[in-house]
Amino acid sequence: MSAPAAAAPIRVLVCDDQDLVRTGLVTIIDAQPDLRVVGEAADGQAAIRLVAQEHPDVVVMDIRMPRLDGIEATRRIAGPAVSDPAKVLILTTFNLDALVFDALRAGAGGFLLKDARPAELVEAIRTIAAGESLLSPSVTRRLIGRFAERVRPTAAEHSALDVLTAREREVLVLISDGLSNAEIAHALVISHETVKTYVSRILAKLGLRDRVQAVVLAHRLGVANPA
Repeated sequence: MSAPAAAAPIRVLVCDDQDLVRTGLVTIIDAQPDLRVVGEAADGQAAIRLVAQEHPDVVVMDIRMPRLDGIEATRRIAGPAVSDPAKVLILTTFNLDALVFDALRAGAGGFLLKDARPAELVEAIRTIAAGESLLSPSVTRRLIGRFAERVRPTAAEHSALDVLTAREREVLVLISDGLSNAEIAHALVISHETVKTYVSRILAKLGLRDRVQAVVLAHRLGVANPA
């Protein structure tokens, strides 16, 4: 009996205007057996072009770049108007509230500072590739909560929660805390697959595209745990 075929590596596009930083990222990523860098970009315009050419599974995107910054590039490849959005991990030295929120609102699936350990970077890429958001509790509560609460929720958004079951609302609260599917499964003593089913149902019932939108909505409606 033949051995099962190995899974294809996660294809990664690295976008950073600093050659040294970009080279370091490529070295870290390519050292992993399940990751492969398929392109490098030094500005947002090049990133958009390479996404169209290479169709990467994950785009590691710097914010501050020439010609076109990472937030606008993210909006053009992963924003609400994009029919086939890319999965974007924002990587930056700038831990500024507005930039974090703008990046997530533009369509990024997560946010990581450049002083993160190599192991954190590769795990973040795997998380984003798997379709999960990378939202640490500190970022979720301090930043998303602060900005989301500035926008008054609509009556439709308030009533939308009525379609959720009690367990689904419980899962939504844990999502808003920045917990991964594995962490939610551990907290509720249920299987990882069951959590994935709950998350899919929540997004479908609320008409949301991803977990980031679910986090923002939870904070706007006041159902998220307080900081």
